[in-house]
Amino acid sequence: MEKYQDYEISPGAEKIEKIIFRLNQKTTDYYIIKLDTISVGAIRVINLKEKGQCRISPVFILPEFQNKGIAQEVFKIIENIYKPKDGWCLDTILEEKGNIHLYEKIGYIQTGKIEQINDKMHIVYYEKKN
Repeated sequence: MEKYQDYEISPGAEKIEKIIFRLNQKTTDYYIIKLDTISVGAIRVINLKEKGQCRISPVFILPEFQNKGIAQEVFKIIENIYKPKDGWCLDTILEEKGNIHLYEKIGYIQTGKIEQINDKMHIVYYEKKN
């Protein structure tokens, strides 16, 4: 949030009421990511039935557990649980090269849509077909 001076769309700037609303959505499932008994992150899966897709938003791994293959494994598990007919979608910050590397490594492809949030930050959109 502070890195990109984004106080509008950053999950870190969300009010608690919006978080509670998302937790209660019927089309949303949240999972805590654990390594043994330690909570190391979370992932949200949104079932977009009208589009035949599932959307990931957000997914995060705590910094001290990143670059250990945890996110890759989580995506494998989630993609085996959910079988959307038209695949998956997600978006990320273009300037976060680690995220870009991860998503492209596991088969997500840029849609071509890039949205400028401010001078420091752009959102890039991805899809992955089944």
